[in-house]
Amino acid sequence: MTSRQLARRSLQTRLALAYAAGIYAAGVMVLVFVDVPLATIHAATPAGHASSSEIAETGPGISLPQLLTGSAVALVILIPVALALGWYVAGRFLHPLRAITATARVISAGNLHQRLGLGEPTDELTELGHTLDDLLTRLQTSFDAQRHFVANASHELRTPLAGLRTLLEVALADPDADTDTLRSACQEALALGGHQERLVQALLALATSERGVTRWDHLDLAHVVEGVLVSRRDQAAERGIDLAEHLKPAVTAGDPRLIESLVANLIDNAIRHNDEHGHVQITTQTSGTQVALTVTNSGPAVPHNQIQRLFQPFQKLAPDRHGRHDGYGLGLAIVNAVTQAHHATLTTSARPEGGLSVTVRFGHGSHPNPP
Repeated sequence: MTSRQLARRSLQTRLALAYAAGIYAAGVMVLVFVDVPLATIHAATPAGHASSSEIAETGPGISLPQLLTGSAVALVILIPVALALGWYVAGRFLHPLRAITATARVISAGNLHQRLGLGEPTDELTELGHTLDDLLTRLQTSFDAQRHFVANASHELRTPLAGLRTLLEVALADPDADTDTLRSACQEALALGGHQERLVQALLALATSERGVTRWDHLDLAHVVEGVLVSRRDQAAERGIDLAEHLKPAVTAGDPRLIESLVANLIDNAIRHNDEHGHVQITTQTSGTQVALTVTNSGPAVPHNQIQRLFQPFQKLAPDRHGRHDGYGLGLAIVNAVTQAHHATLTTSARPEGGLSVTVRFGHGSHPNPP
C-alpha cells in the first residue's frame, strides 16, 4: 500500500472515529435521559410501597437493576454499530476526494484534456473540483500556446536564418570583397535581423494571446482606439489612406495589453491590406449588454470561402501584393486569439466593393469568469 493510500485510509479512519464518537455520545445521552428520571423515581419510592405507575400496570414491569443492565448491554452493542456507521459516512464524504485524486493522477500523466467533472450535490469538495477544472483549463491553454509558439517559431525562423547564414558565408568566401561589398552584406544582414525580430515579437504576441486572460480591468474601447491611432496616422498618410473614426463610449473588462494588441492588429491589417488612397473606418459603440468594435477597410476583393482561413497563423490571401511586404500572416490570428481569450464574439464579412469588415463584441463592463 502506497503512502498516499495510507494517508487516505488514515483520513477515513480519523473521520470514522470522529463520527462514531458523535454517534456513541448521542446514544449515551439518550440512555442517560431515560435512566436518570427512572432511577430518581425509584429512589423516591418508600420501601414496601408501590408507585402510582406500578399500581397502574398490570404486568410485572422492569426493575432498576434490569434497566441499568440493559443500558450497559446497549452501550456495548452501540460501539460496533457507531464504528460501522462512522466508517460508512466517512467513506461517502471522501468519495469526491477519491475521484479528484484518481482523475488528477490520469491528468498528471499527460492527459490535460480530461476534467474532474464533479456533479451534484454542490458542496465544498465539488466546488474545489470546479476550481481545479478551471485551473486545468488555463494550464492546457498555456501549454497549447507554448507548443504552438515553438512549432511556429521553428518553422518560420528556419528560412530567414538559413538566408542570413548564406549571405554571411558568401561575403566571407569572396576573396575580392571590398569595404562596400562587406558593408552591403552587413546592411542586408541587419535587414534580415530586423525581419526576424519583428517575427519573434509577432509570435510572442500570438502566444501571449493564446495563453488566456490573467488580468481583468475596466477600459473604454474608444480610448484604446484613440491611443493606437496616434501612432498609425503617419503610416496611413504616407499611403494616402483616410482614417475615419466614429468613437462612442464602449466600456468593457479585459486585459488592457491584449485588447490594445487586438485593436492595433485590426488597424494595421486594414492599412496594410488596402488600396492606395483607400479608407479605413473604426467604430465603437454600446448596444444593450455588449460593446462592439468595428474596423472596415477598402481593398482587394476577398472570397467568402477564404475568410476563416485568414484567422489562422501564417495564412495570407495574396502574399506580397504590389511588391510590398505584407506582414507575417499573424495579425488576424492574434485578433482571433484575443477574442477567444475574452469570450468575445468575432464577426467578419467581405465587402462587395472589396476589403473586409471585422466586428468584435465584448461584454459590457463585466467578464464571464471572475477570479
